[in-house]
Amino acid sequence: MFVMAEEINPLVPQPAEIVLALIAFGILFFFVAKVVAPRFEQLYKERTAAIEGGISKAEEAQRQASAALEQYQAQLADARGEAARIREEGREQGAAIIAEMREQAHTESARILATAQQQIEAERQAAIASLRLEVGSLAGTLASKIVGEALTDDERQQRVVDRFLADLELDAGAGREN
Repeated sequence: MFVMAEEINPLVPQPAEIVLALIAFGILFFFVAKVVAPRFEQLYKERTAAIEGGISKAEEAQRQASAALEQYQAQLADARGEAARIREEGREQGAAIIAEMREQAHTESARILATAQQQIEAERQAAIASLRLEVGSLAGTLASKIVGEALTDDERQQRVVDRFLADLELDAGAGREN
């Protein structure tokens, strides 16, 4: 019942299928060539530009960072030099202040010493004058008692006191030298 006219080989395609496949392939090729491929090219170019731009930006950032580092190092070196200069100036000023203070202290001590010596000399002169009066009075009284007469002549009494004190000073000077 079945009559087979020609036997169909399943491995050989039918001409209608080949034509349909070529038309479908052509439409697909046209669509890919006109729509998909240009879009891929555009994305590829954008990606390439972004990568190259990123690389150039990174290189620029690297140059700026290097410049900033050099500037920072230069400023740091300047700051260290300035700090060393300030320390040296401080040492010099400190030495000058110390020398000035020593000079002032020396001058002040010399002034105080001179004032003290003047004061001591003035007190010594006052003590000598006071002792002369006292010794003179005592010597006059003693001489009056020894002689038995009052020595009323002030000039004579003064000469006796002066001679007595001069002898005492000579004895004291001889005692110091020994």
